[in-house]
Amino acid sequence: MKEILQYLFNHHTLSKSEAKSVMIEIAQNKFNAMEVTAFISVFLMRNITLKELEGFRDAFLKMAVPLNVDANDAIDIVGTGGDGKNTFNISTITSFVVAGAGQKVTKHGNYGASTQTGSSNVLEEMGYQFKNSSEQLQEDLEKANICFLHAPYFHPALLSVGSLRKSLGLRTFFNLLGPLVNPVKPQYSMIGVYNLEIARLYEYLLQSDNKDFMIVHSMDGYDEISLTHDTKIITKKGAEIYSTEDLGFDSVNPENLNAGKTTAEAAKILRSILQGEGSKQQNSVVIANAAVALHHTNKFGNYDDCLLMAQESLFEKKALKCLELLLE
Repeated sequence: MKEILQYLFNHHTLSKSEAKSVMIEIAQNKFNAMEVTAFISVFLMRNITLKELEGFRDAFLKMAVPLNVDANDAIDIVGTGGDGKNTFNISTITSFVVAGAGQKVTKHGNYGASTQTGSSNVLEEMGYQFKNSSEQLQEDLEKANICFLHAPYFHPALLSVGSLRKSLGLRTFFNLLGPLVNPVKPQYSMIGVYNLEIARLYEYLLQSDNKDFMIVHSMDGYDEISLTHDTKIITKKGAEIYSTEDLGFDSVNPENLNAGKTTAEAAKILRSILQGEGSKQQNSVVIANAAVALHHTNKFGNYDDCLLMAQESLFEKKALKCLELLLE
């Protein structure tokens, strides 16, 4: 590691194969905590390159625990996190609304490292027990239309650096890897990113995959459709910018997206929204994200049709039913 660090400190970057090799060795615990912290710190001081991100991703996928879950028609709705906005768990709630509308969801998530409450935190708080067998996950997908993959169960590198990331409390390149390494490789993905530079990296990387990706970025820095500003949406067909009005909503005040200060508060917000007790602005953000996700699959009609389906899923408590089935 000393040679690698010296190489990086001299303003060099890693090739794809070098990045892959280093990540595999990190997962194998070949370096001590100080060495790994120094390695991570390099990427806090400069931007990650496409080859480095690709190499890290390939290492994660190579080492991932194999799973046999039918994700050929499933979607993952996930953000990088690390946008510093302290929003409630929008992508997690959206996942249940999409599942309630009839689209299978294979949600990949983790504990929050640079945020207070990640998807794993909030679901665990609600009583969900993480699962690591194909049979259990497939059963959840069939009965609830959604399954949840707790990332450290399937990625050795995340187990190796979990406590270190939490102690740092900073956004690191590991934030960028989560949306790229869902172990069941769903056909569709809706990925939220916190800046346009990361969006471009993802676009280059995902163009070569035989999957249907969509990258979303709120132009004021949210890693989801926040309705606080215009949203940029990138797919294989290109990029478009949508106003809140284009999506069928009024603008949202950022204060109405707050997650609270504790995991318990975040879990309470999640359940209250799915129970039909969310505020108008909370509901709007969730429905907008769900409608865009449904429309992305090209299976549910035009955007207006998908908007109605998302509203029905939330307000008729179909999404709540999916949550309850998952928690059984």
